[in-house]
Amino acid sequence: MNLRPMIVALSAALMLAACSGKPPAPRAAQDAQAKRVATPWDGMKKDEQRAKDVQKVVDQQAAEQRKQIEAASQ
Repeated sequence: MNLRPMIVALSAALMLAACSGKPPAPRAAQDAQAKRVATPWDGMKKDEQRAKDVQKVVDQQAAEQRKQIEAASQ
């Protein structure tokens, strides 16, 4: 009994069965799902936003202090 033709036929059948009927997803859809790649400027942007937030707090505190000084001087 020769097994070689049977193995070849079986492997060919398995290869054909493994192929699905649906087409592959477009590259644009895959790219949209992929995570954003970090850039060297991301850290600088975060630092800049943090500095802006700190400046807002400082400005608010300065305005409150001015109001208190004006109220005390009257």
